[in-house]
Amino acid sequence: GSRDVHENLLLNARADILYTNGNFSAGLRFEAYQNPMLGFNSQYKGQGVANYFVGYNGERLSVTAGNFYEQFGNGMILRAYEDRYLGLDNSLYGFNVAYRPINGVTLKGLIGKQRYYWDYGQGLVRGIDGEVSLNSVIKAWNESKTRITLGAGFVSKFEEDETILSDIPGYKLNLPLNVGAGSVRMNLYHGGWGLQAEYARKSQDPNIMNDYIYKTGEALFLSGSYSQKGFSANIQAKRVDNMGFKSVRGQSGEMLYINYIPAITKQHTYAFLTMYPYATQSTGEMGIQGDMMLKLKKGTPLGGKYGTDIHFNTSIITGLDTIQLGGRGTDGYTSSFCGTGDLYYADASLEIAKKLSSKTKLTGTYGYVIFNPIVEGHEGPLHHNHVVVGDLTYKINKKNVLRIECEWMGSDSKYDAETDDKRAGDWIMGLVEYNFTSAFFVALSDQYNYADGNGANYPNISLGYTKGASRFQIGYGKQREGLICIGGVCRQVPASNGLTFSLTTSF
Repeated sequence: GSRDVHENLLLNARADILYTNGNFSAGLRFEAYQNPMLGFNSQYKGQGVANYFVGYNGERLSVTAGNFYEQFGNGMILRAYEDRYLGLDNSLYGFNVAYRPINGVTLKGLIGKQRYYWDYGQGLVRGIDGEVSLNSVIKAWNESKTRITLGAGFVSKFEEDETILSDIPGYKLNLPLNVGAGSVRMNLYHGGWGLQAEYARKSQDPNIMNDYIYKTGEALFLSGSYSQKGFSANIQAKRVDNMGFKSVRGQSGEMLYINYIPAITKQHTYAFLTMYPYATQSTGEMGIQGDMMLKLKKGTPLGGKYGTDIHFNTSIITGLDTIQLGGRGTDGYTSSFCGTGDLYYADASLEIAKKLSSKTKLTGTYGYVIFNPIVEGHEGPLHHNHVVVGDLTYKINKKNVLRIECEWMGSDSKYDAETDDKRAGDWIMGLVEYNFTSAFFVALSDQYNYADGNGANYPNISLGYTKGASRFQIGYGKQREGLICIGGVCRQVPASNGLTFSLTTSF
């Protein structure tokens, strides 16, 4: 499925140069995209200094001028970060100040514009945040087993007016030039128990993501956990309603997001469990996730000689229960806080890892995934996928390790030339990886779409070498068209066929 390309050699490169001297620091990042590798936005084409800053970090006061990254709470009203593998960088260019008047209290203030490839978005972002640890502030609570942290933040963006036509001929929208979002949060821990909660609200923000409606936005994130020796459990829940927040109202795609809605689906590592990744729907979704890890002790009937690790995870994401009120220029819709809409995504996985001998470890995984194509903008029935994985590691000696991985996926989806979804159908995969002398590795793998698909075959070979802080890797093979998702943020990668080389080093 790969297409002919105009040039045969593409390059992504970066060099981070950092300098520190006592409390002072400075840095810059030189980036080159000559030209951007497949799957990265063509607007990155070029080279130059994309990030630079100077900063002071004292006991009470921290100041950064230039490009910086910052996050308030879970990121639901502000998260400036970068992920080079997604081609995402929404750093802020301006000033960031943090002041700690007393132990346990942190106040932050920032102002800046967001990076937009080689330029900056027109929207101006301003934010304040405060966080207090009650155990540090209240002396009587200093040694308490119960630990409480409270926080609150507010972010606003200013953007010049522009002409956006309403659904009524002859009328334009009256756009808010300032849009604000605020949140309150709490972290509570006692012994092995933990509770996190954050609630956010956003003022009227008509934009391209919500088709320029005037409904306010809100989001709620809850997380409860418990852990003790050999056992841990966590449950998360969230509700998101019209919380897409960008510094430029007409910008679609992954750039210029001011906020970040945490994903509450497991970030799987095995290939077929990531075949249908889920991306957070900032326009509206509800979800819950449960995660449990159990370590069976050595010498018990189930634990055996070396013990057994069990990891279970399940999640379900749905749309909202909405009633439509109108289109562009109206409130758009109303939604029931507890009501659910269409199923977007659900999965459950069970992973059992057991050491069979002093040299051999076997991990077996079963996963079940339900995926709704509507979250990627496509129509069609739900996809139901069963995935089985076997992962065997054999330590030949201290420096030589052999790993064999086998995967199978059975799906009720069938390939259709109109939608051209190359993931459809049933798949098998095999991988053999050999690490020797603790420095070299070689890996061979193949994914084969053997039934109800387009019959594609994706072989790959890769070799790597690590020396100190340097790592070299070269690979050749085919890449399947699809989505790469990290943390609920996704980018589309095209089908491709060729040679890849990467070098990372630090000194």
